[in-house]
Amino acid sequence: MRRAIDMSTNDAHRHLGVLPAYPFYGGPPVNPDLTARATIDELLADLDAEGTERAVVIPNYGVPDVAVSFGFNELVVEAAARDDRIRAGLWVSPRPQDAELTAKALTLATEPGVRALKLSFLLGGHPADEEVRPQLDEIFKTARRNGLVVHVHTSPGAASDIDHIGLLVETYADQVPLHLVHFGGGMSGHIKLIGSRFFDWIAAGKRVYTDLSWAIGFAPAWLAAEIERRGIGHDRVLFASDQPWGDHAGEYAKVRAAMGDGELGDHVFHHTFNHLYD
Repeated sequence: MRRAIDMSTNDAHRHLGVLPAYPFYGGPPVNPDLTARATIDELLADLDAEGTERAVVIPNYGVPDVAVSFGFNELVVEAAARDDRIRAGLWVSPRPQDAELTAKALTLATEPGVRALKLSFLLGGHPADEEVRPQLDEIFKTARRNGLVVHVHTSPGAASDIDHIGLLVETYADQVPLHLVHFGGGMSGHIKLIGSRFFDWIAAGKRVYTDLSWAIGFAPAWLAAEIERRGIGHDRVLFASDQPWGDHAGEYAKVRAAMGDGELGDHVFHHTFNHLYD
């Protein structure tokens, strides 16, 4: 007999803060992140409505003015201090021109409730560039010193492709947990990771984790099947909504359908988060 499905979740990656409108891709200024929240009260109301028990909350980002996202760091720290359901992730940058802002952000790494550092190459830089290495070294050193997880955005092509982000796994994930946000973010990344790379890293002792936000059709079910076949990886996948860029209800339905309501589902929706962020 199948047991009743627990609809509560732990959400390993979502955002707080409202970005200014921006003319993406040469169009008019728009705010595509329609459900972005500006206040802690709005965030808490969302958690209540969803049944979210714990959440890693990270500054919203996406417009080229990185100062906006850095400006939300104190907001997510305040949110974590206010409600024990919230774990704060700080926005940091590997770009040398953001060194002063990143240094300021890293001073918050010891604040109560801070559990992660988030970086992305969407706004510039490349994992293989020597000019970003000092910043990366400092970010990962701070994470190691304070027991934090480093979140890295992944998506197909350019600097965020798993071919390039994999350099961070090889360089840093022996000592620091590395959360690959979006599991490669699309067709090529999914196939590279599920086909071998994700499991090879785990077998090699890399502290690598991922979530399935943005994952496309075939990937969640294939990943679940490979975890069962290989016997590893069940404790390396987390549920994440990526609100407001993702959709909580849609992400939940997709991942629950693939992972089920047994032991694997329990790890994805609860246990792995508790191990990594509590």
